[in-house]
Amino acid sequence: MQSHEFVLLPAIDILGGRCVRLYQGDYAQRTEYSDHPAAMAQRWCEAGARCLHVVDLDGAKDGESINAATVEEVVRTARSYGASVQVGGGIRNRDAIARWLDMGVERVVLGTVSRDIEQMAQFASEFGGRRIVAGLDGRGGKLAVTGWLEQTNTSVVELAHNLAKVGVVYALVTDVERDGTGMGANLQLAQSVQEAGLWTFASGGISGHDDILAAKSAGLAGAVVGKALYDGKVDLRLALVQVAAKGDGV
Repeated sequence: MQSHEFVLLPAIDILGGRCVRLYQGDYAQRTEYSDHPAAMAQRWCEAGARCLHVVDLDGAKDGESINAATVEEVVRTARSYGASVQVGGGIRNRDAIARWLDMGVERVVLGTVSRDIEQMAQFASEFGGRRIVAGLDGRGGKLAVTGWLEQTNTSVVELAHNLAKVGVVYALVTDVERDGTGMGANLQLAQSVQEAGLWTFASGGISGHDDILAAKSAGLAGAVVGKALYDGKVDLRLALVQVAAKGDGV
């Protein structure tokens, strides 16, 4: 694999039209940060973010884009600043992918459907492998789907290897047990997925600047930061400067 510029992505998770963060993927353990997600997009873009990670949490659970209008507003706001967006949550068929990409979304994150290798191959062929991100969320290295409510016996790393063979380029790796905890991302799992052939964004548990720089040093494609950003443990402007200071490539 060639070098890839490290990308730091602020997360905007939307539940019931509000910007929230969950603890270990538990919908009952949520913290609300804003009732206007687009305002959060503006805040992060003004701080220098070049790409946002947006998730429709209701959609992830229910299988369709429940907060579509709110997500669309976030996308429009980001694009007005020249920032790109990757969107996930309830995107499980061709029409949903096409709709988001036609709107100007850079990449779509596919979680539940990522187990279907044949379908993922079709999506990569039609839309381009660089527009598809396999959302590989797991507990104990095994895939969790349907908004993390369903646990499978599918190996995250084995699935990544099979997805790379059919043209998928990116993966978003989240250790569900670390998400929202500040324990630090599971960089070992993220590196294993990248070694299987997918450029990987680490997510879940990023607690501060050191975790971000560790993801950069690990050679990953990027990192998603959520709770630590909203709680003030990460200064986005400073983090972007620190990442750039360590070099543009990986």
